[in-house]
Amino acid sequence: MRAINRGKQPSLAQLRAFAAVAEQLHFRDAAAAIGMSQPALSGAVSALEEALGVQLVERTTRKVLLSPAGERLAVRAKAVLDEVEALMEEADAVKAPFTGALRLGVIPTVAPYLLPTVLALVHEKYPDLDLQVHEEQTSSLLEGLAAGRLDLLLLAVPLGVPGVTELPLFDEDFVLVTPLDHWLGGREGIPRDALRELNLLLLDEGHCLRDQALDICREVGRGDAPVTTTAAGLSTLVQLVAGGLGVTLLPRTAVRVETSRSNQLLTGYFADPAPTRRVALAMRTGAARSAEYEELAAALREALRPLPVRMLEA
Repeated sequence: MRAINRGKQPSLAQLRAFAAVAEQLHFRDAAAAIGMSQPALSGAVSALEEALGVQLVERTTRKVLLSPAGERLAVRAKAVLDEVEALMEEADAVKAPFTGALRLGVIPTVAPYLLPTVLALVHEKYPDLDLQVHEEQTSSLLEGLAAGRLDLLLLAVPLGVPGVTELPLFDEDFVLVTPLDHWLGGREGIPRDALRELNLLLLDEGHCLRDQALDICREVGRGDAPVTTTAAGLSTLVQLVAGGLGVTLLPRTAVRVETSRSNQLLTGYFADPAPTRRVALAMRTGAARSAEYEELAAALREALRPLPVRMLEA
């Protein structure tokens, strides 16, 4: 390998161009991704190769390949760019907390029931905060958090993901939603093991609420039963129950909204300890705005106290 020319330092523009090429493996797509013209991007990568004294990419008529040196240095380039982004975030946070954009990711089984409270809190207490909401499933939210596309998540935990810090908000029970003529409809003190024999309707794969429901079933000794009917959202799921196709589990925060859509439903409550889920905010560990996120979590706990949940302390 040729020695690095210490007289030339790579620029951030060159590093961004190379990182985009390393990710896209296509000059046109890389240029579009970072808003640069293709000739300018190609020139930036060539200038970086000259500054470093190594060939980073192999250009062919059909595609772009990273050289062995390019494979190694792409990791370093991304790390440098991430640190620069963290530097800018830190500067923004120091200048004025609770200002600028906050990109909040929320799972679909939380969004309709908690967002009204979240939005009211932000409007009243943090009027200069530009809250941007993204509703996605858990796996997509975690990818967005790791990539820097999202800043904060509102979802069910535990996640067990390295590099992610959870700020618990509350625990809430699951309830059993049944048709009017179901033998468990409206009952209290339902034993968990009643779930062994029920025709339980579930959300589609990818929803964490589906996984939680299956975990509850396994805890009471129910094997993996074939799933013949699923739904993309809780509203559809509840309508299937109202139509007599089975029963389902709802978190307490969803009950008032979802069961009000039909007069053909009853709600049953489990004996203690009822099956539960925990809802939390989640941030990147060591995030530049971690102090703000912790303050937001504390404010949100207070705002959510009227809900039928058990609030948690920090």
